[in-house]
Amino acid sequence: MTLKYFKLSEFNCPFLKDQKMNYTFLEKLDYARGLAEIPFKITSGFRCKEYNEDLIKRGYKASRNSSHLKGLAADISVKDSKSRFIVFNSLLLAGFTRIGIAETFIHVDLDLEKTQNVIWTY
Repeated sequence: MTLKYFKLSEFNCPFLKDQKMNYTFLEKLDYARGLAEIPFKITSGFRCKEYNEDLIKRGYKASRNSSHLKGLAADISVKDSKSRFIVFNSLLLAGFTRIGIAETFIHVDLDLEKTQNVIWTY
């Protein structure tokens, strides 16, 4: 798999140092990054079950049904309102329909088993 803007290692689970990301998701995210014309810093990609449970224990709002567990999600760091808008807009233009917005990151996923055309806040 060849991505223009990302290395697969950016999506590794911290516990496994490995990733099992969905190829279609990565292609779409790579396309969105090209549209944005700014770097996307991935703060969370693939999560193994153990890492996801560790996040929950530490008080993070990680879901036990997280799309990260399926390799269908990523969290992208945003440092200010301008970068938040650029990232958000590029994700919409790339066709993503599941986006969560927090102060310091944007979650995006391609989980078709979940409700589509939604935007939520953390």
